[in-house]
Amino acid sequence: MGFRHLLSVRPFHLDVPYLEALRERWEEDCKAFIMPWGHMIPTLEDVAYLTGLPGQGEPVVGLERRDYHDDIAELLGPEFVTGRRRPIRGILLGSLSEAMGLRGGRRGPLETLEEFYARVRGLLDLGGQSEERCVRIFVSYFFGRLLFATQSSQMNCKFVLLLRDLEQAGRYAWGAAMLGHLFSLLPSSSQCSQSTGGFTPFLQIWGYTRFSMGRGTLAEGRQTMVPLMGRWEVAPDLRVTDRRVGDVWVALDHYPHEQVVWTPYQREADASHPAVAAGRPLFDRHLLLLCLGTCEVLYLELVVRTLGWHQPAIEVPSLGREEHSRRRFFAEDCDWGADHGSTVAYWREGGEQVVRVTDLLDSSAYMEDFHARYAG
Repeated sequence: MGFRHLLSVRPFHLDVPYLEALRERWEEDCKAFIMPWGHMIPTLEDVAYLTGLPGQGEPVVGLERRDYHDDIAELLGPEFVTGRRRPIRGILLGSLSEAMGLRGGRRGPLETLEEFYARVRGLLDLGGQSEERCVRIFVSYFFGRLLFATQSSQMNCKFVLLLRDLEQAGRYAWGAAMLGHLFSLLPSSSQCSQSTGGFTPFLQIWGYTRFSMGRGTLAEGRQTMVPLMGRWEVAPDLRVTDRRVGDVWVALDHYPHEQVVWTPYQREADASHPAVAAGRPLFDRHLLLLCLGTCEVLYLELVVRTLGWHQPAIEVPSLGREEHSRRRFFAEDCDWGADHGSTVAYWREGGEQVVRVTDLLDSSAYMEDFHARYAG
């Protein structure tokens, strides 16, 4: 289904002050982190190298409903809807954890991460369910806790419909959807709460690869591990440290510009990273990152330096239309597949063009123009 490499990554601590300092630098208008040394944006190349998630594939679009009662009962089991009032839009993550035998599986205050990891593996039990239902329950939990996490204690039921056909699920561009979902939550996270939605472990390691001022270090003996997230260790429990978000913010302001790593993957071979080899045709294109009702833009002009090319000064307001991010709230069923199809987008100076993926990969006119402007 495209998750094998990511699920091989061992757990590590979240560097909360580091993540909060990052999100406070997110600028919604240009979809980028504003750093003292310039714009920085996580890209599909970062997703492929760090997580192993596929960026190439069918867009994550489909049917989004007002009420998922019947779908949840069919796909996950009637116990998830018993006694609940309709309409049902979310599933408590606690219910999914209990279904996997993980009730009460929280980490103890004196328990090391390794001890906790071993104990949770021992608790995991999906007995009594069909194989397909077991997979759907586990992946739903994985979506709600990690890949498409929000600041809520519930998993949005819209993702469960993507698991109806498990073979089809293996053809989705999960990496692009994860990145779009993260982009959509960064602005609301920074304004409304003390936590960040989206797949924050990816964001944390992305930052470590560029400016190594967090609490992560490359672990000995993991130099060939794929994906790259698996090569990192993070310092012990941040709850017992006195580092604050303000300290990280000040450290970023004074970080030596010449030490910023713009191209961290130069020594990596595509053959060792299947998601990179498959997704490389999309790494130097403007993209729409689709995740059901969310559509986010990846502005390539702001990341060409990460491709090893010259990056001229760019005025952010000149990048195009406002309100590229569209998070829709609706009162009836909506089919995002009919709305988006299998499209991605790129921009010319004359306006916006939307083309099908197959056309984009064969298009040379845009790349000739792009190289003429930036490759010098």
